[in-house]
Amino acid sequence: MSLSPRDLAGCLLDAGAVRLQPMDPFTWASGLKSPIYCDNRQLLGIPAMRDQIVATLAARSLALKPTLIAGAATAGVPWAAMVADRMKLPLAYVRPTPKNHGMGRQVEGPLAKGHRVVLIEDLISTGMSSLKCAEALRAEGAEVPAVLALFSYGLPEAEAAFASTGIRLVVLSSFEVLSAEAQAREILDTDGLAALTAWRSDTVAWSRAHGGA
Repeated sequence: MSLSPRDLAGCLLDAGAVRLQPMDPFTWASGLKSPIYCDNRQLLGIPAMRDQIVATLAARSLALKPTLIAGAATAGVPWAAMVADRMKLPLAYVRPTPKNHGMGRQVEGPLAKGHRVVLIEDLISTGMSSLKCAEALRAEGAEVPAVLALFSYGLPEAEAAFASTGIRLVVLSSFEVLSAEAQAREILDTDGLAALTAWRSDTVAWSRAHGGA
């Protein structure tokens, strides 16, 4: 059974995959401060949720008519592997940059040339790492109609980046849906929602105002 965007938002909150701390922000690897942190790897440990998510990813992928499923390393790879298995399609995975040893490959697995590829990602923030993977597939001669992700922060820079490449971004659930579900569960109050909205409109300025990079 496929999950609705609200169902998936509920799964993310139930699993602790998304945490909201507007008043005690997280520090991302980049040094930026953020009121939200997403770790979709938590969902891999919950078989019932995992199965529903894979079914939903497969259904959305089917509509794009792929001949190969690719996973963006590293967090997109397990989801891509399960989707490819369910759809009985070839599987590849893609690094944001080529290896600096061995064959120096960026796309691992079957050659992507001539394939119509759906690239699966677990999370979209700025979108740059996902688009680097998509461009690597294109460089091998693949058609990449879309990147399919479990969740996106919906940052303006990501939307602009995808629009500039002509690659469609398809997400199973969104920042808006998650925020509404968190409010419905009384996890997020009005002040918290205001903080999240301000952060999303200008992540750098919000981070600096809260002691981050």
